[in-house]
Amino acid sequence: MDYKTLIGTTGALLVLIAFVLNETHKWSDGSLIYDSTNLLGSALLVYYALTLSSWPFTALNAVWLLVSLRDTFTDLRRKK
Repeated sequence: MDYKTLIGTTGALLVLIAFVLNETHKWSDGSLIYDSTNLLGSALLVYYALTLSSWPFTALNAVWLLVSLRDTFTDLRRKK
């Protein structure tokens, strides 16, 4: 497996893990672990999509990244 595929696969797995754990009520959608896992996963998927020049996939994951970034910062401010 080349490094690009590994990055894309890792990103997809992280987003899916967050989704499954949220759906099974192990993680809440307002938790830092949920939001930061989505943040990392979507960042990896943005990079992967850019390497493929897949603009729709880039746009989708860039929005996911921005929302996850906002939510992660909200979680961190709430912890203080």
